[in-house]
Amino acid sequence: MKHRDKLLILTGSLGDGHNKAAQAILEAARFYKPDVDVKVVDFLEWTHPYLHSVGKYCYMQWVKSLPSVYGYLYRKTREDNTLSHMFKKMKSFSTDRMLELLQEEEPTEVVCTFPGAAAAMSYLKCNGLTTVPTVTVMTDYTDHSYWVHPGTDRYLVGAEHVKQSLLRYRIPEQRIVVTGIPIRMPFTQTYDRNELRDKHGLQRDMPTVLVMGGGHGLIGKQFKSVLQSDDLAVPVQFVFVCGRNEKLKQQLEEELGGEKTRHRVMVTGFVDHVHELMALSDLIVTKPGGLTVSEALALELPMMLYKPIPGQEQDNAAFLVGLGAAIEVKNAGELKRQLLEVIANQSLLVKLKKNAKLSQQNQDALHTLNAILDTPHHFIPALDGLQLAYANV
Repeated sequence: MKHRDKLLILTGSLGDGHNKAAQAILEAARFYKPDVDVKVVDFLEWTHPYLHSVGKYCYMQWVKSLPSVYGYLYRKTREDNTLSHMFKKMKSFSTDRMLELLQEEEPTEVVCTFPGAAAAMSYLKCNGLTTVPTVTVMTDYTDHSYWVHPGTDRYLVGAEHVKQSLLRYRIPEQRIVVTGIPIRMPFTQTYDRNELRDKHGLQRDMPTVLVMGGGHGLIGKQFKSVLQSDDLAVPVQFVFVCGRNEKLKQQLEEELGGEKTRHRVMVTGFVDHVHELMALSDLIVTKPGGLTVSEALALELPMMLYKPIPGQEQDNAAFLVGLGAAIEVKNAGELKRQLLEVIANQSLLVKLKKNAKLSQQNQDALHTLNAILDTPHHFIPALDGLQLAYANV
């Protein structure tokens, strides 16, 4: 009798992308492979049950307040070098907690959508504490040394250029599979735009712009001058998704609601129907997180990428602009100018949409799930080369 597969997916709540990828894989397994058991665990919450909320808050404040410092460290540690090895040696988890989790769940395979979890699994494997096959699912269209660890049996990446970049780390080519970044099933379906606009109380024939800033609603207030300007030749519908940022939601409702502008404005907080809002929109203005832009690509939605944070967001933006599916704007003034141009130039919107369609990746999470289940066990316990960086720390 064939042994039942059990996947343990380790994610992390620094931004929503890691969790979204984990949920997409879980959803695919339940729909396509109901005989596979899947458990999703927040690595940060499990290993730091009392400190993970504080750590998450500090990380978000650091990225928002000192993006140049974040970007500097990101660039300096991109390659395998002395500095990146030093950071990898900083053990930020409890070995006992990790072993307790593996003993409780007894997975046949561990899947990491968070780089810290991949580092923890590699540490355990390099020190002979486990031999469970481990797969890393990278959630951005770029490479970085913090994703690369010697105990990883397979890397699943979003695009061919990421695979080529990983080869520089001396990872055997057969361990790298281009699956696309996994997105949830609702983003892979087709919708009737008019029906969705009716459902959400929006005009069928009015240009519609969706504004998102990730799960924490990092953008929105920059649109006040745009909405109160007379430069937009035609009325526009703006849908603001503020995520968990209740303060921003309240501020936008007070400043932009009612009859304060000649444009239609809908403001929401965290919602579970983002796929519908994307499908009914003509353009999305957003931060270039790996999962958000993958969802937009799948729905052929033109993108305006606002003020990418140095690091993976800049790399994601460069990739999408290179595809011709997005426009990058670096500040509020440029945002207003570009938005006016795009709204007035329907041919540009059509071009962006066409490029999004032509450049779609294999985003269906089933491709990721199949690659996970087909993963051979490559890891060799002998400590050599890069593995030595994980032993005895």
